[in-house]
Amino acid sequence: MSQFDQGLCKHRIKASYNEFRAKEKVIADYVMEHPEKIIHSTISQVAENLNVAEATVFRFCKRIGFKGYQAMKIALASEIVNDVKDIHETIQEGDDEKQIAEKVFKSNIRTLEDTLSVIDSDKMKKAVDILVSANRIEFYGNGGSGVIAQDAHHKFIRTGIPTAAYSDSHFQMMSASQLSEKDAVVFISHSGTNRNILQTLQVVQEHRIPTIGITSLAKSPLSEKVDVALFTLSGETEYRSEALASRLAQLSLIDALYVNVSIRRKEQMQESVNKMRQAISRTRI
Repeated sequence: MSQFDQGLCKHRIKASYNEFRAKEKVIADYVMEHPEKIIHSTISQVAENLNVAEATVFRFCKRIGFKGYQAMKIALASEIVNDVKDIHETIQEGDDEKQIAEKVFKSNIRTLEDTLSVIDSDKMKKAVDILVSANRIEFYGNGGSGVIAQDAHHKFIRTGIPTAAYSDSHFQMMSASQLSEKDAVVFISHSGTNRNILQTLQVVQEHRIPTIGITSLAKSPLSEKVDVALFTLSGETEYRSEALASRLAQLSLIDALYVNVSIRRKEQMQESVNKMRQAISRTRI
């Protein structure tokens, strides 16, 4: 069973919608608007209702990550049940402070669970291999993603690997020009379409530097061009944009990478942390 056979049918459709062909969009619209009909219909019935070939429906299911129509039906049925639960998690103006806090926490938990479900073990291992082998690691992100880059730098400096984080596009470009193929760069962008980030990526690739991208599940220039793409999944609400909600998932992916690298570099990390503690202790006199 693939990672997407377990659910996230609607997320996959939303993320890939702009890349669908005309007939695929017809099927996608039908699935999103009439999920109950899908789970109670055969592939033949759906094909007949939409005036498309059964093979077209089957290819659509494969396109969004399922083994076939039946697997998509099972995932969609599971989502319908969860959607019913989520209705009660929508923030209302009459909610008190505790209720709002509970709903925010539940939304964050859902974001982490959804992101965990789309982590590809092979890509995660490849990303860790790149970071462990790097002489230097730099983290690039603009705007809100720049904050995530700073957090990554704050963590990875403990591994003993020289690191840096830049949120200014000019600093990113200048620093990237000084790196070599023995280094590594992690690009953080929710949309994966940020022009400045993509321009810096081009410079990095010209120097044959290994690259990792942390972005949303939607197909984007960043996810297609980096050596390893790690994805986050998050939903948009009335009070929080999808990009804002994704930051928690981005932070968690950074944490997962950091812990993996720390385990691989246990001795170097311990030595680095001890040096940091000694330095910091001098300021507490």
